[in-house]
Amino acid sequence: MYHFIQKFHSGWAYLALLLLIVAVVNSAIGMTSKKEFTAKDRKIALFGLIATHIQLVVGLVLYFVSPLGLASFGQMAESDVRIPSMEHPFLNLIAIVLITIGWSKHKKATTNEAKFKSITIFYGLGLLLILSRIPWKLWF
Repeated sequence: MYHFIQKFHSGWAYLALLLLIVAVVNSAIGMTSKKEFTAKDRKIALFGLIATHIQLVVGLVLYFVSPLGLASFGQMAESDVRIPSMEHPFLNLIAIVLITIGWSKHKKATTNEAKFKSITIFYGLGLLLILSRIPWKLWF
């Protein structure tokens, strides 16, 4: 079961990253070109939000069934243990909180520019945090 969840978490990460990148680029283009915020723009941002939240739920399940989860707190000096057991989940949780804040702020915004701006900034910050903690050596 652990290996299935791990493979799903790794595979879903590609989709989540792709949707998040599309949402950030779409919002940045919308903000700079001063276009109207349409239902298509809302759906793109929503798909990025949903994909990252699914990734979070799967990641939390993986964390609690993983041998590198809670059992490894006494070995935090070793980076091979610290990164997957502490840094990766903690920073990605912060990233998803930022993405969620961006979604909430865009809903409260009254102008098109403000909607695009909140998605661009908060989703962009979340994307940068996620990219900083991806275990790249396991992906390639």
